[in-house]
Amino acid sequence: IGNVWGLLGGTEDKEPGEDQHKEEDASGSKEGQTQSSSQDETAEASGDKPVPGVEGETRTNREGDEDEDTDSMDGSGLYSLTEDGERESEGGRRERAKEKDGEKRAARKRNRPEEQKDDDDDDDDEAMESWLGAELHDLHGPVWQAVPSLRSREIGRNSHQFVRRVCGARGLVQRLELQGRLERHAGCVNTLHFNPSGTRLASGSDDLRVVIWDWAVRRAELEFDSGHKSNVFQAKFLPHSGDSTLAMCARDGQIRVAELSATQRCKNTKRVAQHKGAAHKLALEPDSPCSFLSAGEDAVVFGIDLRLDRPANKLVVVKEGDKKVGLYTIFVNPAKTHQFAVGGRDQYVRIYDQRKINENDNNGVLKKFCPSHLVSSESKTNITCLVYSHDGTELLASYNDEDIYLFDANHSDGADYRRRYKGHRNNATVKGVNFYGPCSEFVVSGSDCGHIYLWDKYSARIVQFMEGDRGGVVNCLEPHPHLPGMATSGLDHDIKLWAPTAESPTGLKGLKEVMKKNKRERDDDSMRHGDQYDTQLLWFLMRHMRNRRPPRTRREGADEDTDESWSSPDSSDEEEGGPDHVQCMSS
Repeated sequence: IGNVWGLLGGTEDKEPGEDQHKEEDASGSKEGQTQSSSQDETAEASGDKPVPGVEGETRTNREGDEDEDTDSMDGSGLYSLTEDGERESEGGRRERAKEKDGEKRAARKRNRPEEQKDDDDDDDDEAMESWLGAELHDLHGPVWQAVPSLRSREIGRNSHQFVRRVCGARGLVQRLELQGRLERHAGCVNTLHFNPSGTRLASGSDDLRVVIWDWAVRRAELEFDSGHKSNVFQAKFLPHSGDSTLAMCARDGQIRVAELSATQRCKNTKRVAQHKGAAHKLALEPDSPCSFLSAGEDAVVFGIDLRLDRPANKLVVVKEGDKKVGLYTIFVNPAKTHQFAVGGRDQYVRIYDQRKINENDNNGVLKKFCPSHLVSSESKTNITCLVYSHDGTELLASYNDEDIYLFDANHSDGADYRRRYKGHRNNATVKGVNFYGPCSEFVVSGSDCGHIYLWDKYSARIVQFMEGDRGGVVNCLEPHPHLPGMATSGLDHDIKLWAPTAESPTGLKGLKEVMKKNKRERDDDSMRHGDQYDTQLLWFLMRHMRNRRPPRTRREGADEDTDESWSSPDSSDEEEGGPDHVQCMSS
């Protein structure tokens, strides 16, 4: 899928590599702060100004230095900051105060005469620049050396680490570009998942179907009806199952398992658990081909073991005090598989230990995290997605109409966030977030503006910015497990494949304007709407409208999927009759 990927073929060892960066304070490397005078003159001549939070590109030539610290494919580029970022804010209170001041200014501006609005625009620009530049850190100097690394691989030295180091190189992230599209679905594509070897890609959609792709040749190898009655939200290959078992969840609350044959057909699908609300996410146990977790808007977490006659076991009902907290996301700690984290309809990331869940003791919670300025926030903030880093030491959480926050998973209960990633917008759908790189070097997220953002994890600065979806929203981002690339999807009915094949790094053109637009729209919506409509009311109204439509016919030639299910005392027997197809809507 491009010259770079072909170069990496045949070396896919999975030996764990050391993290390329270490946690630092606000002071960064001196090398990341250098600028050339020639670039300053060019920037001034073109009218472009440095953007806080955005990495620029500079090049310096050092003749005769064979081991120059480069991060580019030709071994001659050095990427550094275009402008020093402001240091991390003193705390959550100041940040919350700044945001409230910005909202008040926006409200006052709408009521002021025209002659005063010009002055307000200047104040707003200053506040916006301050917001964009806050809580940033200096960008580390590049660590991957293209030419020396290729030479070492040729002679067999450290060849087992070549792919891992390439996948985490900033120079390749800055060269990501669209490679192609996979087109088969007739609805929004809500889920993407590579098999462990990275040779197959599973996708699920609002059309209630699941497709298994040979993505390298862009061909659908298998397509089948999921057996769900509403939007398919996730479809994942169970590890060590030979790609023969696929776990699925959907808006109808069902957790289903598909058994796939070696002859490229689906034998059947079976219901193994039933939530009383939508089930958005599944969490796989890294070494288990038969066990996984599910979370639903009914606040229930099921542990599912396919070896049992009754697979579903209710692990916990998530509560804050006496009130249930509907769940949108769940993830198992890859280093401590007995621990899992959940997030949903409040501002808290909760961590549980399966070995000692006692709902009479702190509702069974081991510890929970929340950004300090959101603890007593009046706005109804939800967590739409959370993920652990590759080694389980960090937790990344994306908040709706807020920012993305990085927590230290080993910190004590109530600890504040370590990093904050901003510029995107998460409002229209239940949006995903993910780490990118073999050692979780980058953070990647979609946005309501239709773009894909990649931040350097340690500096919180944007290093890549791509247009990802014509429909306006990017929801799913799935990095390849062994190669430098990823697959994305959203409101468009196709899947997009990305690889680092661009000749030159990104110029981040138009990023500053898009970031400002996202922030202004977020502030305006916060002032205009305040409280959002209740999700269950919207769900009821949409379902009532759908039931008035004629039933959707099954595609010709599709294999019949059984609706056989294993019984479980913890599974709800409530099932909606008839097709229950719904387009993407905000949860």
